[in-house]
Parts: sequence; C-alpha cells; structure tokens
Amino acid sequence: MRRLFIIFALIFSTGRAFAQQTQPVIAFASDTQEPMWVEKLLLKSNHNQKATEMIFKDVNTLRPAGMFILGDVVSLGYKTKKWARIDSYLKQCTDDCIPVYATLGNHEVMLNAGRGTKNFQTRFPMYNPAGYTEVIDSVAVVLLNSNFAKMTTTQILAQDNWYSATIKKLDADAAIKFVIVGCHHSPYTNSKVVKPSMEVRQNFIPAFINSKKCVLFLSGHSHNFERFNMQGKTFMVIGGGGGLHQPLYANAVTPDLSANYKPMFHYLEVRRKNDSLQLVSRQLTTDFKGFTDGAVFTVK
Repeated sequence: MRRLFIIFALIFSTGRAFAQQTQPVIAFASDTQEPMWVEKLLLKSNHNQKATEMIFKDVNTLRPAGMFILGDVVSLGYKTKKWARIDSYLKQCTDDCIPVYATLGNHEVMLNAGRGTKNFQTRFPMYNPAGYTEVIDSVAVVLLNSNFAKMTTTQILAQDNWYSATIKKLDADAAIKFVIVGCHHSPYTNSKVVKPSMEVRQNFIPAFINSKKCVLFLSGHSHNFERFNMQGKTFMVIGGGGGLHQPLYANAVTPDLSANYKPMFHYLEVRRKNDSLQLVSRQLTTDFKGFTDGAVFTVK
C-alpha cells in the first residue's frame, strides 16, 4: 500500500514537468506590438492583439526549447502599461518552462530610449547591448541591436567587435552545427512602409556571409513574410507577430522567393535535421480558428 502511494505521489508531483517537457525546437517571432493609433490612420487593422495572443498560445502548445522575439515586442517600450498583455504571455511561457529571449526593436527605444531599454531588460535580463548568444541543440542564435540611430559610435564599435569575434569563435567550435543571426531591422525588404537597413547590411552581413556556419539571417520591422537568397544564403523577414500588415511593392526591388506566400500573421519554427535546418512558417488562418503549416523550407 505504501509503495502504491509513493508511485501515485511521484506521478502527480512530476506530471507538470512531463506535460511541459520541451522539444529541441526553436520558435521565432517579431513585431508583436499592439498597433498605435497613428499607424491605424495609414494601415488596416485586423484583430491584431488577438493574433498576438494566439501566436503565444500556439508557441506554448509547441513547447519549444526557446522562443526568440526580434524586436518591437510592445508599441511603446517606455510606458509600463504597454507591457501588460505581453507580461501575461511571458509569464505563461515561464510557467510552461519555455525561455523567451529578445532583442530591441525601434518601438522599445521610441521617445524615451533609456526608460524603454530599462523596461525591456526587466523582462529580458539576459539581453546584452553588445549582443548575445544562446545555443539550442547545437544551433547558436546570435541576437544583435540594429537601432543604430540610438547608439553611440562607441556602442556600435563594441557590438561590431563582439559580433566579429563571436562568429569566428562559433565557426571554430565543433559543438556548433549552425548559426542563426537575428536583429530587428531587415537588410532586405520590399515593404512600402519601411526601407531596407543599409546599416545592417554594412555592419552585420559581411561576417554572416563569410562564416561557414551562418545559414539563416532573420529580421522583422517589415510586417510581412519575405524570403531572399543573397550570395547563396537565406534571409527571412518574419514580421507577422501582430503589427499592422504592410503593403509590398508589386514590382519587387529584391526578388522574393516567397512571393506567393503572404500570411498576415505568422511565426517560425526551426528544427535541426542532421546536416540541415527545417523551417516551418506557422500561419494563422484568416478565420482566426487556428494555425497551419503554411510553408516549409530547408537550409544547410
């Protein structure tokens, strides 16, 4: 009888851990911010806050080993009340044993960069202004700050030096199979609302292209799904986390490999499959009833 009691006790005490066991999957999202009223004057809204809530719920169901948000987590980072919804989603991730990492977007540093950054670091204490790296299942994710207009020359140089040294270190590390680089501003996009970032191209792309392990560059800022191949490497825009959808140029400035795949709301799953990475774009259905695997790609 005592033995039976112990077995039941173990089952109930560890049931939560079993139910929340994470998978070696990485989730990426960007631009989860609530739309600002001034944005609604120019762009059409579509239950955007509901979409963000559903993305976090779907990620929780996935039970990834980590979730990464590529900036614009909230609409105005310096206002504490703007974090209320996201705080509840982050708490649920924490309760479900899912670590969430992020890098700064322009909305985090808008109007009051100091206070916005402080609020951001309260939620993401692992964030480092000079960049930081997390490793999941031999995949290194390097997050960078692309808010160059808000950075001093010294800060930009410090990040450049750290980034260059980090990529070389990861290339030489036998335990690392792939490297994914992420920041907020997109080096390539056909958005009519935001321009491609020349600073990202100049400061981040050379080391990425020259690296033997860097295979995927992710960004947001453009509220779209876009996919490009530049010098044999994959660049993706995944700004479908809840911000207002942005129109694209009909005659693409940069050839988009996913020209026929334009979900309004989406996030990205990444799995390591031996000598390649499998990428799955999880798109929210137009009727808001759930998510489907909208597009599947492989990079190596």
